[in-house]
Amino acid sequence: MNLSSIRTAANATVLHLFAVLLLVVLARGAEGATVGSSGFNDSTYVSGLSNPTAMAWAPDGRLFVCTQGGALRVIKNGTLNSTPFASLSVDANGERGLLGIAFDPNFASNRWVYVQYTATSPTIHNRISRFTADSANPDVAAGGEFVLFDYDDLSGATNHNGGALHFGPDGKLYSGHGENANGDNAQTLGNCLGKILRLNSDGTIPGDNPFFSQASGKNRAIYALGLRNPFAFAFQAGTGLLYINDVGQSAWEEIDQGGAGRNYGWPNTEGNGTFAASIGTYSNPVHVYDHNGNCAITGGCFYNPGTTTFPSAYVGKYFFADYCGGWIKYIDPANPGAGSTSFASNVSSAVDLQVGPDGALYYLARGNGTVGRIQYAADTPPVITLQPGNATVTLGATASFSTSASGTPTLAYQWQRAPAGSSTFTVISGANSVDYTTPATSASDNGAQYRVVVSNGAGSATSNAATLTVTSNTPPTVTI
Repeated sequence: MNLSSIRTAANATVLHLFAVLLLVVLARGAEGATVGSSGFNDSTYVSGLSNPTAMAWAPDGRLFVCTQGGALRVIKNGTLNSTPFASLSVDANGERGLLGIAFDPNFASNRWVYVQYTATSPTIHNRISRFTADSANPDVAAGGEFVLFDYDDLSGATNHNGGALHFGPDGKLYSGHGENANGDNAQTLGNCLGKILRLNSDGTIPGDNPFFSQASGKNRAIYALGLRNPFAFAFQAGTGLLYINDVGQSAWEEIDQGGAGRNYGWPNTEGNGTFAASIGTYSNPVHVYDHNGNCAITGGCFYNPGTTTFPSAYVGKYFFADYCGGWIKYIDPANPGAGSTSFASNVSSAVDLQVGPDGALYYLARGNGTVGRIQYAADTPPVITLQPGNATVTLGATASFSTSASGTPTLAYQWQRAPAGSSTFTVISGANSVDYTTPATSASDNGAQYRVVVSNGAGSATSNAATLTVTSNTPPTVTI
């Protein structure tokens, strides 16, 4: 993802910005972020990523990271798996490649993972596809690729691809795509470039889309238009508020409030302005900032986790980053016109922001190939970030259960067991590690449940119960 070209397709400007970004990356090296507010600390969650572009948390606590070259990597318990979940054949020139990821709202039952990437066949274009996590090993895909949607063919320009992919509170799949360095694409219902799209989870187009009766074919998927390069967008949990980060050209970076049928004015206007929209309803940004040391608004997320660990003043705020500026700031959606507040600096080319299940803010730093984690340093009780899963073993075999938790160190683990048909759990002596392996199973273990209690000085958390199934079926043996 050659983000140096993200502001303009003009060759001279591209070369200048590339040189600037190279100096930024070299100067920051492997340094972490500097958080300006007291009480926070920054650490490297994982390193060793090659040209990362986007990330998303799976409902089970794993973190998936897209890399531009096509490998979808899995981070489990803070460790980067050596084997990718999937490896796609992509065009990785310029800003193309594997660009977005989302998980189905019913992931726990259907194991569906969605990606957006630049396909090479039959022509070069961006595509939305679905993969299924293997039932036996959910860290890898099984069963092949299901193509949901093919965008329009791309021109020779390799920039302005967008790529963000998220499910909305309505259960629909939303996708962002840039105008492929051609502003006219953003103001037509004749293609899907420079737009936000809205799809059903199977790739079909909802009949209540705002331009369903005006557009034809796949263009009926258009939800909003008039965008230059919507590199990131996010929905706020609870309210459904949608904010879109649109990368500007010569003057302004902007955050737009998403809405059905809205037109954000590009290329006729950039930042706050006036525009007589012939399609949809014109909408000004809720927040803009200039290019004084900045170049591209990238990651964005709302701080509304299931478990809040930041002070209450940060709850509900919208965090966003600039690729060249190397900073993370936030605005208050209740009063976005009041301006932004600085949160962190010295971030090495951030391309994505996500709030983790532990309530920490995670940033994807392309400059040094890391995922950084910003936590509030006050003592926090444990939070289960990876629930133990059910296990099925043959009679006489052992069963293993795993978990992961966050919280102020040091964390203590205590596994418990409840017999089949009972809801009473008792302590398993000596089972005090993050993982637990049973002794050789007997028939009486069938239906037993296992859970873990994680504790520290600030409190404790109890995991969900996992069920053990013991079967009398045995693997086949060969007699010669």
